[in-house]
Amino acid sequence: MDLSFSKEDETFRQEVRTFIEEAYTPEMRARHARSKHGYIDKESHIKWQKALGKKGWLAPNWPVEFGGPGFSVSQKYIFDVEMGRAGVLHTIPFGPTMCAPVIMKFGTDEQKKRFLPDMLETNVLWCQGYSEPGSGSDLASLQTKAENKGDHYLVNGSKIWTSVAQWADWIFCLVRTSREGKPQEGISFLLIDMKTPGIKVEPLVLLDGTPAPHQEVNQVFFTDVKVPIENRVGEENKGWTYAKYLLEFERGNPYSAGLYRGLSKLKKIAADTKVDGGRLADQPEFQAQVADLYSQVTAMEFTELRIFSALSAGGNVGPESSLLKCRGTEIQQAISELTMQAVGGYITPFVEDGMVETNEPSVGPDYAMTAAPHYFSLRKASIYAGSNEVQRNIMAKAVLGL
Repeated sequence: MDLSFSKEDETFRQEVRTFIEEAYTPEMRARHARSKHGYIDKESHIKWQKALGKKGWLAPNWPVEFGGPGFSVSQKYIFDVEMGRAGVLHTIPFGPTMCAPVIMKFGTDEQKKRFLPDMLETNVLWCQGYSEPGSGSDLASLQTKAENKGDHYLVNGSKIWTSVAQWADWIFCLVRTSREGKPQEGISFLLIDMKTPGIKVEPLVLLDGTPAPHQEVNQVFFTDVKVPIENRVGEENKGWTYAKYLLEFERGNPYSAGLYRGLSKLKKIAADTKVDGGRLADQPEFQAQVADLYSQVTAMEFTELRIFSALSAGGNVGPESSLLKCRGTEIQQAISELTMQAVGGYITPFVEDGMVETNEPSVGPDYAMTAAPHYFSLRKASIYAGSNEVQRNIMAKAVLGL
């Protein structure tokens, strides 16, 4: 594994940093700092994604033939690292990062022409219809039904934990089209216009307490929703194959840069926190906890480098994406827990909605407002995108051969 970066790579790194400094506005930074779950307002996300799109960097994983930037493996890694270090808004991933690769690999030419350009230009936003009440990690048990009526499907059921569904123009859904054979053999992959009659979106308020309309997740209900047959990706009843392919892109992302940023913020908080007549940052027990987290993040970073270095030979991240997801989310949770402890009593005042501007002064330092909400919000990180328990089963089978 070659851990060195070329002169060209370092020039590219500076280009990314300059772009962030110029395109990521102070207003975006301020609103993001007040967010409890990483999302802010729809307009800001679209503005940021359009800036990335104008630069040609919205979809760093896309092949050049579909409008991707043609990054080398090292450039892609540098791009992800610099975005994480800067703490910018993440790209809403459901269209360009998740659904697009499925359409590229399994979709028709008509579907590629129809959907991919709008994803790349952020003309439409997408959400993901996978989990259902009672069908989360055991996704193959999903019950949302799609009846084939010849020229269209009639969809009935619901999807849950659907991020930013209140903003979305389209949703890609796993639906049951057959009950014969194994559960995995009767699932199809549909693209559904969210403006179709019969679709209803209801907000779900999580432990971070963010109220509507700024909530992160929702439940989406389908009542006799007509979906044209041409909106099915691939073959009928083969959707499970496409779903597994998509999950590699949902999970196979680097975490270390964002984790280092979290640790840096934690150290600043600890330097500002007074305990026993001194600073929390000088307490031996706290220093040992931070050092342990730094060693875990360093190990995570080198694991990412090893995996992404192997990508230079071609192919996808594969089952190793489960490893990144497990360790990344667990370290996220550990950092958020120690951060909340470092903030101390100032975590108690509850701010209902950090997105709403107010003239009332903050209780305590600015960073205190989001410490507890971030902690509570990240409890879900080891569950979404496939629970970490399930990911360990995948690794045991696919990576270790057990």
